[in-house]
Amino acid sequence: MKKTGFIAIVGRPNVGKSTLMNTILGEKVAIVSSKPQTTRNRIIGIHTRDEEQYVFVDTPGMHTPKNYLGEYMVNAASNSMREADAVVLVVDAGRESSHVEDEVIEYLEKSKVPSILALNKVDLYNREQIAATIAHYAAKYSFDAFVPICAKNGKAVDELLDECEKFLMESEWFFPDDMITDQPERQIASEIIREKILKTLNKEIPHGTAVVIEEFKDEGTLISIRAEIFCEKASHKGIIVGKNGAGLKLIGSYARQDLEKFFGTKVYLNLWVKVKENWRDSVGMVTNFGYNNKDDN
Repeated sequence: MKKTGFIAIVGRPNVGKSTLMNTILGEKVAIVSSKPQTTRNRIIGIHTRDEEQYVFVDTPGMHTPKNYLGEYMVNAASNSMREADAVVLVVDAGRESSHVEDEVIEYLEKSKVPSILALNKVDLYNREQIAATIAHYAAKYSFDAFVPICAKNGKAVDELLDECEKFLMESEWFFPDDMITDQPERQIASEIIREKILKTLNKEIPHGTAVVIEEFKDEGTLISIRAEIFCEKASHKGIIVGKNGAGLKLIGSYARQDLEKFFGTKVYLNLWVKVKENWRDSVGMVTNFGYNNKDDN
């Protein structure tokens, strides 16, 4: 009998949620960065093994929002928990809880949804530190399982899947067995480009950028993409473009490598930079830039 279930991956920013899902899938479907608040939308990753299909929902990091985009991101994470059959709360294996984890635990107490605590980054701590973190969380809530993992190198990720299997329900699958994400190609392309902006720029500038795919043509042996990068200030545009266009060329070079790897063909990438002042505070602009999932409102 086939089994399936929706499993929300939640936690504070930069704790390794996207890395965990990419490791489970064996493919990079969610962008990663050392900068917090990288993930903005809910991203579905589908892992099928034997008669089981796990539908993981990678969520934006839960934080105190400072603008409308931040509010959208927090709502996306909260709604994902409410719609899930189980929740995996990812925490740093050597750090005690913050208000983020406490709020998730408060929801778990009220909803009684099955939950697993995944203690990530175990490679950075000793056994005593990890044991102390487990004891800290065990005193707060009776999770169904505690699984120390290292999402980056895959350590104990199979054990985490085994625990998730307990919460799958007998049902026909929601997706074909060869499907790994529900993201449209345009969204994948825009997110890969945004990841490279995060990689090449410092401070707050990357968080004020959005990428919109204006043209996506698949000609079989070549994919042509025209993308517009929006930033919040004219001074930011100059930094993104760089001297003689060097910054934009670097972003394009990094992005093209990943795009070609993902799509399995040559990619022609045409990047432009435009200014939309304070777009993160504009409901209309945030929506126009693709952060408008009706389920998240």
